Amino acid sequence: MSSSGYGGGGARRSGAGGGAAARARLRLGANRTTGGRERPTFPRRGEGAPEGASSARPAQPAPSLTVPDAAPPTGIRSRPGRPFPGGPRAVPAPLGVGGERVGGSLFDVVRVAIAILDTAGRVVLWSPAAEELLGWPNELLVGRRIDTLVPDEEQVARIRTAIQDTLRHGHWSGPAELRDREGAPVLVDARISLLVDGDGTPFLQVNLAEAAAVRAVERDLAVRDALFEQSPLGIAIMDTELRYTAVNRTLAEMNGVALEDHVGRTTGETLPERAADEITAIQRQVLATGEPVIDVTLASPITARSGYRSVSYSRMTDRSGRVLGISGTVMDVTERYRAVAKVEHARRRLSLLNEFGSRVGDLLDASRIAQELAGAVVPRLTDHAAVILLQAVAHGDDLPRHGHDRRTSLLQLGTASVQDGPEVEVMLRRGARITFAEDSACGRVLRTGVPELLSGADQLSDVTYAGDPKMQAAHDLGVHSMLVVPLRARGIVIGLLLVSRAGYREGFDRDDLAFTVELADRAGSSLDNARLYARERTAALTLQRTLLPQQVPQPTGVEVAYRYVPGSSGTEVGGDWFDVIPLPGDRTALVVGDVMGHGLRAAATMGRLRTAVRVLAALDLPPDVLLRHVHELADDLAQGPDEALLATCVYAVFDPATATLTAAKAGHIPPVLVVPGEEADGPTRDGGPLPGGAGRILELPSGAPLGVGGVPFESVELKIPEGSLLALCTDGLVESRDKDLDVGLDRLITVLQQPYASIQAACEAVLDTMEQGREPDDVALLLARLGHGQAGTPTAGWTLPAEPTAVSRARRLVRATLAEWGVEELTDTAELLVSELVTNAVRYASAPIGVRLTLGETLLVEISDPLPDPPRERHAAEADEGGRGLELVALLALHWGARAEGMGKVVWFEQALPGTPEAEAAGG
Repeated sequence: MSSSGYGGGGARRSGAGGGAAARARLRLGANRTTGGRERPTFPRRGEGAPEGASSARPAQPAPSLTVPDAAPPTGIRSRPGRPFPGGPRAVPAPLGVGGERVGGSLFDVVRVAIAILDTAGRVVLWSPAAEELLGWPNELLVGRRIDTLVPDEEQVARIRTAIQDTLRHGHWSGPAELRDREGAPVLVDARISLLVDGDGTPFLQVNLAEAAAVRAVERDLAVRDALFEQSPLGIAIMDTELRYTAVNRTLAEMNGVALEDHVGRTTGETLPERAADEITAIQRQVLATGEPVIDVTLASPITARSGYRSVSYSRMTDRSGRVLGISGTVMDVTERYRAVAKVEHARRRLSLLNEFGSRVGDLLDASRIAQELAGAVVPRLTDHAAVILLQAVAHGDDLPRHGHDRRTSLLQLGTASVQDGPEVEVMLRRGARITFAEDSACGRVLRTGVPELLSGADQLSDVTYAGDPKMQAAHDLGVHSMLVVPLRARGIVIGLLLVSRAGYREGFDRDDLAFTVELADRAGSSLDNARLYARERTAALTLQRTLLPQQVPQPTGVEVAYRYVPGSSGTEVGGDWFDVIPLPGDRTALVVGDVMGHGLRAAATMGRLRTAVRVLAALDLPPDVLLRHVHELADDLAQGPDEALLATCVYAVFDPATATLTAAKAGHIPPVLVVPGEEADGPTRDGGPLPGGAGRILELPSGAPLGVGGVPFESVELKIPEGSLLALCTDGLVESRDKDLDVGLDRLITVLQQPYASIQAACEAVLDTMEQGREPDDVALLLARLGHGQAGTPTAGWTLPAEPTAVSRARRLVRATLAEWGVEELTDTAELLVSELVTNAVRYASAPIGVRLTLGETLLVEISDPLPDPPRERHAAEADEGGRGLELVALLALHWGARAEGMGKVVWFEQALPGTPEAEAAGG
């Protein structure tokens, strides 16, 4: 057929025989499409037949043909099984062989119904799509006028006018409202075209489409055009070969490539290679898997606008599932990315500050803080770092009051690097002494406290001094940017922080400089705190060492070894102390104590307490009596008026003559005694090897700590086997955070039970086995090997009745004994003093009297009686006949005194041996 324009003549020819032949051919074709099935009968009048049909075809309600408004008229309803016009609906794909759905296209969304009319408006052909659209079957409409569907005469006239316009102009289009078989309105878009068959017979082709579906498609196309052309997002459509089929102007501008240069090309052909490879990989993944990629941020190509993009891709398929390609959107997210990056950058910097603060918060050692600072900034901020401190800061001295110059002593105490090698060893040698020129970067920063940012070979060569091997090593490592930042405390520069970047890493900027200054200021405060602590700790340690025994005596019958270990650098000096006090009669007092608290005040209190114990020990008081007197002095010995004295102590007295140990404690750790085993070859003498043995804890009445009160102190007297090892210590040796005290004491016993070459070796072994997890407190350890008097020391003793004859007998025994020992020069004085003391004992005592002589470095004479009252010296008048005995003793003896022993007392005196300085001084 060919289209042509016809006037009324064409309409007249439509009723000729040619038109009848054409209708016959069309009907034949229609019958063939039914597969030879019997045509259904027409409904009777009143059952839906169009008006104008024969009596066998009753008229139907006349639908009207009108031009609809923009919105469907009120009261219009949809046919059963068909959605309301304009609403969404799912259009099934056509059925294939076996009822399976095949294919799918736009025609499934917008159904186009076709009808063929002759020039008189009679239906020649009514397609199945028309039957589906309006519900009228082909059998009921073929051969009848189309205007029979519109009963309104006015509308019929308009239809005929439309037909005439088509015959004149060849086409007509417009909206229409038809009635379906059930009488419901159907809004359609109508298109009428003039067709001519091979015989020149004109026909009218009417295309009808549901108006709602057409409007939906038009709206979708309008949306597509608006999104594609006006969207601020870059949009691309690509085929299965990943070639652009369409891009919008926004994407073309982003890529820096013209619109026409995109179509038919791949991403790799339009973008630089480095940018295209990553995008192409994403496109292939989406095309192969069908899984969309959403919001992937990539750097923009270097040929386009710099920044970052968010790309999203998804696979496109038709209604049958056939892959058509992929679609993508590209959004410029440079500002968002930079904002997020800035926030993340700030978060990382804040995290670094917090982490560094937590790492050095409890450190009080300048070297460790410097190392932590260097380690914190590598590699997150820099590649190489060095922390340089004033020597005064490192050693805890006072800060210099004058300005810094090239003579300022600097030590490099903290170093860190991302790599190792000889160049790094040269540039970052820990502990190295740093020198610099006064006009160098280090010199300027030390003087002014103003940080500097250095970049380039010229500036970097001026960091310290010309020709510095450290700077040459930095050049060999590829260092290209450096920050020299002051470490400050209270406005004084106490050191420098040097950080540098090398290789391809971006150089430092002003933000990096500001952050490094903040970090350095925090480190400066910590370093100054460490300096102040080191100074105070040094002062306290000096005071404590001064107050501790400077020389420990080695009394008769006792071999002593000791160790004092201050607490770790993270703990202040404590109040631990020990003492060895010689007593009359070759007896020895062993003392270990611990004042609660730390610092200078604890050390000072320890010194006062030690002095009080030594003064009271000189009175030769029993251990429990001595502790009671110290407790009574607690208020005077306290650290301050508002703080009570709280201290623990153990006091033990060993008498080698009787092999007894008398001990008492005030809330302190109990002593440990190790008795030699059977493998020891005979008696153990001073200075010999220390055999092993069996150890045990000496169970003493606990007593309350000094200053607490409420619990009486009690002494315990023990018989000690010769060569036994006594250990006194403070809690820092045996206590730990997670274990009981008994565990530490058992460990101490286990160590002391082993044989050692000497008592000094035993001390070292005990310290070597201290538990690493113990409390970081001071440790005082006192070991004493107890013997039965010194080898070769002459001793003699007698018991006399409390009778007047005891005086003369005592003189004879003393004279004979001294003659036997070869010290006759001492006889006259010894007889006189013994006579006076024994006379006093006979006068006031009613029980036996003891006399004992010991010849050591001096002659010791002891007179014992059962009376507990000590003798009291008084000054006799010239007319008094008595009362001069103790005056003679005080005048003629080198030393004299009295002590309680058991239920009674012992009065003693010493005489210097001939030829000694003491004897010469007395003779002079």
